Amino acid sequence: MGGIIMWPLLLFSIAAIAISLERIVYLVYHNLRTDDLLTKVSEFLEKKDYSGADNYLSSLTKRRMAARIFLAVLNRVDPEKGFSEQRAERAAETEALNCINSLENGFTYLVAIGSIAPLTGFLGTVTGMIGAFRSIAEATEVNAQIVASGIYEALITTVFGLIIAIIAMFFHSIFSHVVDRFASRIEGSCSLLIAQISDQIEP
Repeated sequence: MGGIIMWPLLLFSIAAIAISLERIVYLVYHNLRTDDLLTKVSEFLEKKDYSGADNYLSSLTKRRMAARIFLAVLNRVDPEKGFSEQRAERAAETEALNCINSLENGFTYLVAIGSIAPLTGFLGTVTGMIGAFRSIAEATEVNAQIVASGIYEALITTVFGLIIAIIAMFFHSIFSHVVDRFASRIEGSCSLLIAQISDQIEP
């Protein structure tokens, strides 16, 4: 009923839903908590059991983003040669950037869909109104029934385009908030972890 423009809108809706569901599963699978890991690693460090902390984090790297980042810090620990806070911070930043990039995978597509879908809907509005005015121009007598199909096409494409955009941007906002919160927490946790190690090992 919305005309040919409904086909690209259908594709956009499928893509938006598929990307959103995939990101939900990905974010749920990769536990983004940091406090429990920091507490456990701190317990190992208090005993100066660096190998135990390393083994503990290594066993969790598949599902825990924070474990990968903490492990990057611990890999810079050398009780004999000392500990460089700057090198540890750079290692943590590099690993955190890789993790955040993987978490944000697909976000640009949601933004693109959120921008293109309403424009596509407006294009359907224009084509629908063109059809309506063409019907008026070709008719000998003008009545509401003549222009109704064109106006309906114009309105339905606009509505669906806006609905798709709202869905895409809603999930993008939620996902961005989750990733930003993780980035903030991991930054604070890494600072605490580096400070604890630095207190135990002379540079």
